[in-house]
Amino acid sequence: MSLSSLKIMVRGGGEQATAVAHRLFQCNFRVLITETDHPEAVRREVAFCEAVYDGAKTVEGVTAQLINSTDDIFGMWQNNKIPLLIDPEARVKSVLKPDVIIDATIAKRNLGNTPNDARLVIGLGVGFTAGKDVHVVIETKRGHNLGRLIRQGEAAPDTGVPGEIMGYSIERVLRAPNDGLLNTHCKLGDIVQAGDEVADVDGTPVAAVIGGIVRGLLRDGTRVHKGMKSGDIDPRGVREYVYTISEKGRSIAGGTVEAILAEFNT
Repeated sequence: MSLSSLKIMVRGGGEQATAVAHRLFQCNFRVLITETDHPEAVRREVAFCEAVYDGAKTVEGVTAQLINSTDDIFGMWQNNKIPLLIDPEARVKSVLKPDVIIDATIAKRNLGNTPNDARLVIGLGVGFTAGKDVHVVIETKRGHNLGRLIRQGEAAPDTGVPGEIMGYSIERVLRAPNDGLLNTHCKLGDIVQAGDEVADVDGTPVAAVIGGIVRGLLRDGTRVHKGMKSGDIDPRGVREYVYTISEKGRSIAGGTVEAILAEFNT
C-alpha cells in the first residue's frame, strides 16, 4: 500500500488533535476529522474544531473545512483541505474504511474504539490500553516521555496539574467559579494583568491570577460547570504563541507519525 493513499481519521478537533492532523496533512496524508456539534476548545486559534462554528478554520497555513456529507470528503482532499465532519460517534468509519484511526478527543476514556476498527488504531493519552482497545498509545504528559509510543499498557496517569511555564502551573488556568453561561470580556491575544476580569459566569468574575497574554478562552456564551477550564493565560506574553501549535502538540504529532510509518513503511 502506498503511504500517500492512506486514509486517516482523527477523532476530535481540539488543540492536540489539530497538532496531529496538521502534521499528517503536511506529510501528504489524507486526513478526515470528526467532531461533535458543540466543541469546547480553549485554545481556539489552534483548533480545527472551530470550523464547526465558522465553516472553516486555518491553522499555520492549513485549512479544515466543514462538510455536510461523506460525499464531500474526496473533493476536499482534491482541494488540498482537511474535511471536518460532525460525527461524534465516528459512524463514517463504516463508509470511509480508514487505514488509521486516531482518537484525539482527550476524553480520558475509550469512546468505543477497538483494534478491529482499522489496521492501526491510536489513542492519545489517558483512557486507552495498548494491546487491548487500541494498538498504540501516545504519551501526552509533559516530561521525558512526551510523545513516546506505548505498545503495551497505558499512558501515565493524569495529575490534573498543568505544565509549568515560567514557574506558573495552576495559576495559568482560568476556571469557571460556578455553573452558568460564560461571558467573555477579553479576546484571544489580549494582554491582561493579575486581577483583571477576563470573563464572568452569570455575573461571578473570572479573574486572571497572573499577568500575561490570553492564549486560550472558551467562546462567549459557552455553558460551563463549576471548575471547568475556561481560559489560559501565558505569562511569556508572546502574541505568536496564541496562533501557533505548541511544542507539546508537535511532540505528540511526531509520535503519531512514527507509529504510522512503523506500521506501513515496511
